[in-house]
Amino acid sequence: MIENISLAFQGIWAHKMRSFLTMLGIIIGIASIISIVSTIKGTNEEIKESLIGAGNNVVQVYLSRDKAEYEMQYQGIPSDVAVISERTRKRLESLEGVKEVSLYRKRAYSENVYYGNTAFNGNLYGIDSHYFSVNDYQINYGRAFSEYDARISHKCCIVDADTASSLFGGKNPIGQTIEIGQDTFLVIGVASKRNTTGPTINSLDDYYTYGGSTSGEIFIPIDTWPIAFQYDEPQSVIVRAESTDMMTVAGNNVANALTNSQIVSGSKFKYESQDLLKKASDMQKLSNATNRQLIWIAGISLLVGGIGVMNIMLVSVTERTKEIGLKKAIGAKRRRILAQFLTEAAALTSLGGVIGVVSGIVMSKVLANVMETRSAISVPACIIAVGFSMFIGIVFGLLPAVKASKLNPIDALRSE
Repeated sequence: MIENISLAFQGIWAHKMRSFLTMLGIIIGIASIISIVSTIKGTNEEIKESLIGAGNNVVQVYLSRDKAEYEMQYQGIPSDVAVISERTRKRLESLEGVKEVSLYRKRAYSENVYYGNTAFNGNLYGIDSHYFSVNDYQINYGRAFSEYDARISHKCCIVDADTASSLFGGKNPIGQTIEIGQDTFLVIGVASKRNTTGPTINSLDDYYTYGGSTSGEIFIPIDTWPIAFQYDEPQSVIVRAESTDMMTVAGNNVANALTNSQIVSGSKFKYESQDLLKKASDMQKLSNATNRQLIWIAGISLLVGGIGVMNIMLVSVTERTKEIGLKKAIGAKRRRILAQFLTEAAALTSLGGVIGVVSGIVMSKVLANVMETRSAISVPACIIAVGFSMFIGIVFGLLPAVKASKLNPIDALRSE
């Protein structure tokens, strides 16, 4: 085998231009497929991150009725849905795929929230001690809520970066008070998400120079929610899954468990999870359906390349007729001749496959820069491409190899 491989590469090197032109169809086909597969993979990752976020394993679980999210802010407090207890929250964390669970309440575009005469038109949250951890928030200035705050129902709040910059007009928000309903809440901290597409904020002064509307987020302890709104209400749930791939499992498990334990039997209410992973998968399938057609079109050049290999190998058999006759005359068997020509064809296409893979990687990077898209190299696709190119060499080199192995040694030696 080693001798056959050595002879194959000697033959390729002896006819460099002819060998390169023979490999050209294989190179173009493999390069096209590698660049398309890399673009597909990069696009799929971009779709997934745009919906889910890079490294974000968070799933929202919300109360719904008639397959639509139930807005307690506008539709009232449901009587047949129980408030989720801390014991239930801990039990949810033992479900498959679940890493951490947080309970929260929300008012979107909150009314009756003011700082002085300035109305706040962002989101107001009542959060538990797990909310910042699950959502990957960090405290930039001030402090987080403590157990003492929860125990005494301390009327305090934390604001996010947008609120700190826009609502307080350049003042340090720490120690200021915000009116929520009929009560005043003391600002004790400024928080922001660790992974964000917003402006880079390195100091407290940056909060004051980054302007905007009074939208943003204000957080109060979930235990003080009844003080601000005079009643309890069923919480929404946010779940951090063990991994991105487990988001669907974790979300469904939590939603089903809450539906069974918190909602009266026969009620139209149920808990549902926001399955962003499925949405990303659906969009990826739509993208893949189009790109698979491009791969089949690129595969045509591999067929053309294979025919080129068969043609050049037939020429090679004709050129080396006397050599074949001499080998057979001194005792070379048919399988030895067959193996020699199959090895040469496989070596030719494999070399073309390797060059095609390298060209495809370079092409995908260039296209990604020109089109401002993402490219992700698929190692399995590269390995399969080289293996497939070798397979093409064996398939299309079989006819010339069989022809060479069947030559009559006497007729071969007499040929001109």
